Amino acid sequence: MKFAIFGLGDSAYGDQFCIQPRNIDKWLGQLGAKRLYPLGEGDKNSDQEKNFEAWKKSLVDMLFDPSYALNNVSSNLNYDSYSESDSDSDNNNNSDTEMVDVEDIGALAPKLQAARKSKEEEEFVYKNSNGRPKRTLSEQEVPINEPKEMVTPMLRKSLTKQGYKVVGSHSGVKICRWTKSALRGRGSCYKFCFYGIQSHRCLETTPSLACSNKCVFCWRHHTNPVGKEFVWKVDPPEMIFSECLSNHYKMINEMKGIPGIRADRFQEAFNVRHCALSLVGEPILYPHINEFIKLLHDRHISSFMVCNAQHPSRLRALDKVTQLYVSVDASTKESLKKIDRPLFKDFWERFLECLDILSQKGQRTVYRLTLVKDYNTEEIANYVELVRRGKPDFIEVKGVTYCGYGGASKLTMANVPYHNEVISFVKHLNENLGDTYEIATEHSHSCSILIANTKFKINNKWYTWIDYDKFFELLEKGEHFTSLDYIAPTPSWALFGSPEAGFNPEDQRFYRKSKKNNNSVKNGGC
Repeated sequence: MKFAIFGLGDSAYGDQFCIQPRNIDKWLGQLGAKRLYPLGEGDKNSDQEKNFEAWKKSLVDMLFDPSYALNNVSSNLNYDSYSESDSDSDNNNNSDTEMVDVEDIGALAPKLQAARKSKEEEEFVYKNSNGRPKRTLSEQEVPINEPKEMVTPMLRKSLTKQGYKVVGSHSGVKICRWTKSALRGRGSCYKFCFYGIQSHRCLETTPSLACSNKCVFCWRHHTNPVGKEFVWKVDPPEMIFSECLSNHYKMINEMKGIPGIRADRFQEAFNVRHCALSLVGEPILYPHINEFIKLLHDRHISSFMVCNAQHPSRLRALDKVTQLYVSVDASTKESLKKIDRPLFKDFWERFLECLDILSQKGQRTVYRLTLVKDYNTEEIANYVELVRRGKPDFIEVKGVTYCGYGGASKLTMANVPYHNEVISFVKHLNENLGDTYEIATEHSHSCSILIANTKFKINNKWYTWIDYDKFFELLEKGEHFTSLDYIAPTPSWALFGSPEAGFNPEDQRFYRKSKKNNNSVKNGGC
């Protein structure tokens, strides 16, 4: 048997990069198969197609002209204690057509046995080595010190196909479905219900498409890069902000001909007031994140920052934002590893340190819990301990949204909780939190509930909404202020247990046509 292997992987995983193809390459060699060509590796963070084509071309040319490989491929195996040698060199001197006398077989046998034994020993050492082959095609030399662009041509094509507008080399923007819904008067995001964010005036973006986790419920289908640190070429914040806003407005403008668009909201949409830094990836990784946030605030655009609690130093250095989120996807080390699949080996220690930092930030903070049945819904007592540790102002609890997972994710519709199951979890959690927290608001359309610190319940009235003008006024004064200094009253329709269940009565709930009922629009309700 003869073989040649080209593996695909992500270099962010360090020693685990291309571990499967490397193992197969070793196992086949140890079983006695003949390696036609050195193992090729395609990194997700570079141009995999281009790398594969170059490797394939070298392989094919070698098959037709063996001298090609010697001239065009440099193979420096660099194993700890292994260097591959041509164990068949003794045999290659013999012509295939040369006849071997019976009398010579006795003399030839020891050489064959020695060659076979040598190959077995070499393959055994190769199998147990920790090193990896370092193979470079001579045509495309890349300077070591020159940082690469995060978004490769293949990744850009994939993200564009999904509706993203890729900005520069590592940022992106996309129109949220709730923005489209709000423009048509069909309901807004839960952030409008909870905090007064106008969905049709919200910009969803990220200055870093890369993330440090590969969560099983990620609805971005893991097409974005992963990395522990920001190691790519860095674009200036001014360019990112300008291009994100420009692309957002272009996508809004493309919706002008859609039936049902409300003219008043369409006009307002061209004056963005809110920015959700939660599109994809880990925005806090961007080296100039504070400068980017300042650009938002200078334009009186509120900032909702979401992080995955894996970068404590970056979180500690973060300037004040309108609202700071931390994703708390599990309450134990084992379940967090299972559901978030973090890159860091010390992920749990990083996670806890971020919660400690959150408790000291002195600004409006939120825990975001995404419930996934059979993954993270049974550990109430541990969640309580995490809440006491981070002392968030609010706790968002949301049922996971199924979006046709595939690949490494094994989620199905069976992992998606019903709204009544989310309510049951929230009630149980709230009972264990004591008097400090209460259930405040609900948005059943997106299967979301908000638990709030009782300091936001003043004279028996909830104040979970944000006075955005007041926030910018306080920010511009440069004086210390807290989350209680820019609150606004929560409307009755947003409260938990209200008949509207979080659906704005000014909008009309849209129902898709069915065989039994062709009425597509009904008033109010959820």
